[in-house]
Amino acid sequence: MKKLLLIAQMLLLSVCLRAQQTQGVTLGQVPAIGISGTVSLHFISPEKISYVDLSSAALIGDLPEKNLLRVKVVQDSISSLNSGSDAGLVTVVGESFIAQYKLVFLPHSDSGQISTQVNILPSTMRPLDISGISLTQSDFKVNAFRLLNLSNKKPVSTQSMFGISIIVNKVLSLGDFVMLDLCFSNDTNLRFDVDELRFKIEDRKINKSTNIQSVEVSPVFQLYPFERFKKSYRNIYVLKKATFPGDKIFNIELSEKQISGRNLRVALRYSDILDADTF
Repeated sequence: MKKLLLIAQMLLLSVCLRAQQTQGVTLGQVPAIGISGTVSLHFISPEKISYVDLSSAALIGDLPEKNLLRVKVVQDSISSLNSGSDAGLVTVVGESFIAQYKLVFLPHSDSGQISTQVNILPSTMRPLDISGISLTQSDFKVNAFRLLNLSNKKPVSTQSMFGISIIVNKVLSLGDFVMLDLCFSNDTNLRFDVDELRFKIEDRKINKSTNIQSVEVSPVFQLYPFERFKKSYRNIYVLKKATFPGDKIFNIELSEKQISGRNLRVALRYSDILDADTF
């Protein structure tokens, strides 16, 4: 009897696990939004929209802004759509979520049920990262402002040349990312017009008989645009966390636009990255 009960429990558990694995979203669970042939429908996302799918040829859409999707009914398709008929499915993917909406075509006389704006709310979102450890541009921005408000202690590294200085105030670890708090100063009377700011992992010692290995790392976020500075400038950069051996260094290179422009670099040791405080 005990064996039968144990087998029954195991079968029930197996069925439950399989149901959880195959759990998805059905068309009946997707929220319905009314749309007409004379009004544009705008979806407002809390994040940058990275992907959009319109399932019907009766719909067209564009992204006037990074977080704004505009959808219209194709004029040639209006005559073929009946009142209350399915106009198509809209899928919106942000940095951390996916949301879907079923559009229902309505005549202009049903203006009380026709939507012009839809705020993509948490109730209609499904997370893309099940582990919940990914960060969005909004998360980076919030943490960057937090970092700006922290008091500056002894800088991690600094370099000066031609009256220009690069100061690495802090190196902080944020999940799978590294945050760099950088300050740039200009002690001359000439404005510094930025050509490039580059981040590279390079050999510590350069041997003429061997090829120089250099890997460039692009920031996934920067708080402010960096085009020029006259006296001082501070900015926050976020990079994907990377590991490199002790015989390499992490270089931050700043170059000026002019032909005879000033170029400056500051180096971080591997230990500077390893010793980064958690933010």
